[in-house]
Amino acid sequence: MSATSLAPADLSPELQADVRRLILSLADTKRLLGIRYSDWLLGAPSIEAGIAASGMAQDEWGHARLLYALLKDFDEDPKPVEYDRAPAEYASCDTLDAPAEDWADVVALMAVVDSALTVLLQAFAEGSYEPASGRAGKMIAEEDFHGDMASAWLRRLGSASPEARSRIAEACSTRLPRTLAWMAPDDEVARRLYDAGVLPSADEMVRRFVDARGAALGAVGVAIPEPDRSGWDAERGRGPGHPGLEAVERARGDLNRELFVE
Repeated sequence: MSATSLAPADLSPELQADVRRLILSLADTKRLLGIRYSDWLLGAPSIEAGIAASGMAQDEWGHARLLYALLKDFDEDPKPVEYDRAPAEYASCDTLDAPAEDWADVVALMAVVDSALTVLLQAFAEGSYEPASGRAGKMIAEEDFHGDMASAWLRRLGSASPEARSRIAEACSTRLPRTLAWMAPDDEVARRLYDAGVLPSADEMVRRFVDARGAALGAVGVAIPEPDRSGWDAERGRGPGHPGLEAVERARGDLNRELFVE
């Protein structure tokens, strides 16, 4: 990666579009992950776990707002991006299109998707795009709790019944290939970001994920697979499909905005 520090004005129009894709990929994924966590405020296995899910949901929504605000550096109003896009325009990781099936699947969201988000955000902050390094520090610090939750629940389920261990391994293994493809795309946009020093290469991104989470996943019998990039949508930087309208309406806050009085 280049050591050059890049301001928004230093980017070519093509590279601005590439960085915009990355910002939306991070922000949309955090927004949808927050929705998936919020689904378990009452369905978690304990009051404490439900409170933790609530806290993580709030973190992700707050982080998404901070990331959308980066679009102002390109003279783009983030409000229409936050509130007016259709589901088919979302750049969120496609493994979040469907809700978690059970608590083991929520733990898989923590251990796989949340961890991939943190790895990608850290890499963005360490890269050449100066605004990212200036605004990501607080987000990354808040993600420490998410990582601790993932580790604790992986250990808990991995040391419980054979059924629990099998289920957490299945849930993580199901989410990993598409999540890795989202975190470490290998298309022309990703290669331009690498050449500009904004992000590491796809192989390096996967290596960072393995360093961050590979041992904990391995302890429950999960091997790190190759990314599944089938059906890749380069325009959005994600796999095929899109989240459902109900989830996007919740992410946009449609119902609550109808109650606003200007």
